[in-house]
Order: sequence, then C-alpha cells, then structure tokens
Amino acid sequence: MGARSTVAVLERELHAGDEGENPRYWCEWAWTGEPGAVVAPGVLVEVDTGGRIVAVTPDTAAPADAEWLPGLTIAGLANTHSHAFHRALRGRTHAGGGSFWTWREQMYGVAERLTPDSYFRLARAVYAEMALTGITAVGEFHYMHHAPGGKPYDDPNTMGAALVAAAGEAGIRITVLDTCYLAGGIAPDGRHRPPEPRQARFTDGDADAWVARVDAFRPSSAHARGGAAVHSVRAVPVDQLAPIVAWADEARAPLHAHVSEQPAENEAAMAAYGRTPTAVLARARALGERTTLVHATHLSDGDVRAIRAAEAGVCLCPTTERDLADGIARTGDLVAAASGEKPAVRISLGTDQHAQIDMFDEMRGAELHERLRTGRRGTLDAQHLYRAGTANGHAALGWGTATAPEAGALRPGARADLVNISLDSVRLAGFEPAHAPGTAVFAATAADIRHVMADGQWIVRDRAHLSVPDTALELGSVIRELYA
Repeated sequence: MGARSTVAVLERELHAGDEGENPRYWCEWAWTGEPGAVVAPGVLVEVDTGGRIVAVTPDTAAPADAEWLPGLTIAGLANTHSHAFHRALRGRTHAGGGSFWTWREQMYGVAERLTPDSYFRLARAVYAEMALTGITAVGEFHYMHHAPGGKPYDDPNTMGAALVAAAGEAGIRITVLDTCYLAGGIAPDGRHRPPEPRQARFTDGDADAWVARVDAFRPSSAHARGGAAVHSVRAVPVDQLAPIVAWADEARAPLHAHVSEQPAENEAAMAAYGRTPTAVLARARALGERTTLVHATHLSDGDVRAIRAAEAGVCLCPTTERDLADGIARTGDLVAAASGEKPAVRISLGTDQHAQIDMFDEMRGAELHERLRTGRRGTLDAQHLYRAGTANGHAALGWGTATAPEAGALRPGARADLVNISLDSVRLAGFEPAHAPGTAVFAATAADIRHVMADGQWIVRDRAHLSVPDTALELGSVIRELYA
C-alpha cells in the first residue's frame, strides 16, 4: 500500500456518508474482476441511487467528494452452497472419528430442534457472519420445510420465509434453493427407503406436492429469488425428477443437486439404476446451463463428459469436503479443455456446512486440493479462482447468467457490491501490486476485510456488521439455546 499521511486518511474518511446524488468511492487499489484485468491503482467507482455501478475509472486522483477506500477493493463474493443451520455444528463434531455418515447423525439432532423463530435467528446471524467475510449473495439449499414429525406449518413456506427475512436483515441477497427430499436413501436391493422419522420434516411426500408448495412461495423482496434443488438421487427417486426439472425450466430458475459426494452414493445409484448419479440426472434431462452440481467429488470419466456436454456448473466446497472426509474433486479434468469438447466447466464455491466461512479459503482450497491430487501447481490461477468466488457464483444463483452475471465484477451496470480488504495485517505485509491477485486469493483471509457494500448500501463498516452489531453474541446465544 502506498504511503499516506494520517491527516490525509482522516480527511477522506470524513467524507464517508457525505455523498451526493451518485455516491463515489475512490479505491486505492481495485481488482475489477473483468477477464484478464490487473489490479489497478486509483480506481474511482460511481454508484447510482438504485445500487448499480454507473462508472469505473482507473488511474485517477481522489476527488474531494469521494470516500477513500484504502487497501484493495474487489467485487462482492457469492456463497453458492449453504446449509445455514449446519453452523450450529461448528467445532462439535470432531470427537471420536467417524465419517460423513456419523457426522450426519449429529446434523439430524440439530435439525430436530429448530423452530421458525430459532431458524430465523440462527440464519440471520450466519448471514451476518457471511457479510463480515465479504459475501453479498448466498444460495441456501433449503430442505427444512415442515414441523418435526412432518406436519406442515399453517403457512407451509414459513421456514423459507424465515430465511428470506434473515438475509434481508443481514443485508445480503439470497436465492432460496427449495430442495425436494422424498426418500430416506437407497437400500442394498436398489429400492428407495421411506424417510426416517428425523427426515419427516424435510419431505413433501412427492414431487407434485413439492411443486404445489414451491409455487405458493413468492418472495416479494428485491433481495430474494427462488430456485430448485434435488437433494440427491438417494433422496429423490428417478420417477419424481420430471416435475422438479419442469418447474425449474418453466421458471427459468437455477437447479442444484448434491452429486457423488460419497462413494456410497455412487454405489447406491448403481444398485438402483445401473448408472452414476450424474448419469441418472442426465437421463432425466436435469443437466443444463442453469444446473449446478454440488461437490462432485467422485465422478467417472463419463460423468465429466456429460457435465461438460450439458454446459452445467459444479460447486466445490473444499473446507467441507476435507472436514467431512468426502474426497477431492477432479477439478483439473472439469476445467481442462480437450479437443472437440464443450468449454470448460464453470466452477463456483460454497461454504456448505460452515466449518469455516471464508471464501478466500474456498478459492485457494479448490487449487490446493488439485495440487494434492495431481502433484502439479497452477491448474487454477488466481483469476480463475476469483471468478469462481464471484461472477460464477452469482450466475449459478440466478443473479444474471454465466455470460452476463449481474454481480461479481466492478463494471458499469453491475450491482454495487464492494469488498474492501485491509493490507495492514501480517498476512498481507509486503503487498506488491504486480502480484496482488495471488496475494488476495492465496494469502488473504476473511479477517482482512474492513468494509462490505451490497447493492450500494454499506452492511459492514470497520469490521462490524451495521444491523447485527454483535454477530458473535447473536450466534452464541441461539446455538446454545439449540443445545439446551
């Protein structure tokens, strides 16, 4: 960071909030996120009153009426895959070893305790934690639909409405990926089991009932959109997929699915259908440009080809995938362009069960896992990883398209999401502009984020959330109540 006097800093900070009709922000350094863009000095960003960027001007002196943002400013991050209530498990699942399947038993215990009120309070605090880390949009993979035992609430979408309200109070955008969850897994003979009692609140009974409930859910807030999700081929029998796919097609909505997270999932799909989970979805016409497959840690060669041919996306969640011992995705195979094949698969990123909420960790984790898998460095460079954490994620959540995302880059017409990174920490000491992309992706952490703006409104200032000022206290209180 260039040398600045204390007086100059204070003078510019006095302009914060003293903005004209179109607020202007002068970024000491900015990474716009446009393809091939370098980190530029002196970038002036002008925002209209509707929360959109109207001008981005690099290499300019700081105007007197602009708020000065020292350090490095980037676009808002997108968390493509979240289960908000899993945050209550952080730090509580590491005794005694086990696997994904033993972890799942503890997750069911938390799920049984949630009410609409506690779900709202927990989600609001989790989304505020996300905002503190630079996340301005989240995809909530939502299957907590009904009361314990499976009885619908008077409003059958009460729990989804709680998520929308929680995101609104935390100041971030949300795509509620309403998840169809109908079965309790696949038995060794290939037949789907009925839901277990602990899974009863997840299920609508069949896909047509899921469609009827989702059709009745119309978030009226500008910060919320809807989408569809297939929990997995374990939880949704193949003869129930068509109504879900049709709903997503008609709504032009995102369609997400857990795919091949565990070898046992592949074995179950082969027992039931003689096909991998990806092949089951492909046969049901569930793969397409609006489809995002989550995890994809155990894909076959044919799966990779099918995903590429359909131009579907893949969401990796590296911190969760290593925490749950899921495995390592074939990231290089997904993004490597082979002769005559479709373009590389779009990679997005999520924090999933929130063992940590730090999108920089997810970005570098995607590359570092690939290094462990292949023994090679640099399959995904900093530009590619940054796009995975920004524009690709926003597009996967229905905020724009893959070719024209509404957010994830600092450019005219985009949503005014600004994430300001302090360069003063020991982690980022020695910052050099020529290497800024690598520094941001491979060295920064969520703790380095100073200010966050979403849709033209500051939601985090000086590392404090403006509407949930004691986020840690809120999280601690609601989590302790769930275990009381």
